[in-house]
Amino acid sequence: MAVFEVVFHGQVRADVAPEQARARIGQLFQVADRQLDMLFSGRRIVIKQGLDEAAAEKYRQAIERAGALCEVQPMADKPSQVVAESAPKSAPEAPVTQPAQRSAAPRPRDEFMAAFSEVEAPDLPIAPLGADMQEAYADHRSLDINLSAYSLAPPGSDLAQLKTSALPVTPNIAHLRMLDEE
Repeated sequence: MAVFEVVFHGQVRADVAPEQARARIGQLFQVADRQLDMLFSGRRIVIKQGLDEAAAEKYRQAIERAGALCEVQPMADKPSQVVAESAPKSAPEAPVTQPAQRSAAPRPRDEFMAAFSEVEAPDLPIAPLGADMQEAYADHRSLDINLSAYSLAPPGSDLAQLKTSALPVTPNIAHLRMLDEE
C-alpha cells in the first residue's frame, strides 16, 4: 500500500493575501506566530506523513481552502523496515538482558517539529470497550436554590407560545397617494 506525506513550502495561492492565508493556516493547525514563521519560511516542511492517498488529499484540500499551497508526495520505504522484512526468520533466541538506559529523546525531523519538542503530553491509556470512565461516585449534597416560583406544565400540554386574543391593528393609509411618473 502506498504511503504519502503532505509537504508545505510556505507558498500562498495567488488569489489570497499572504496575511489572510497565514491567519487561516494558524487557525487550521492551531499554532502561534513562532510556528507560523517556520511554516512560511520557504523551507520544505512535512505537515503529516504516513497517510493513505485519500487522507493526504483531504489535508491538501484543507490547506488549499485556507489559502496556501502544498504537495502530496509518496514516501520512500524506510531502510529499517526493508532490513527487518528481508532478514531470515530463525529460531527465537534467548533474551539478552542489558542494563536499563535512559532513552534519549528522538531528534526532530525539521525545525517545525523542533518547536514542539519541549511539549510534555501525558501518555494516557485507552479504556477497554464498555469500561466505566469514572472511578468512584461521590454523594453530592443538593444545592440550596429556591425554585418555588417555577411550575411545570401538565403532561400533554402545548408548549408553544400563548396566542393573544387582540386582532392586529390596520394602519390608516387613506391620506397616501401614488404619483404618476412623467
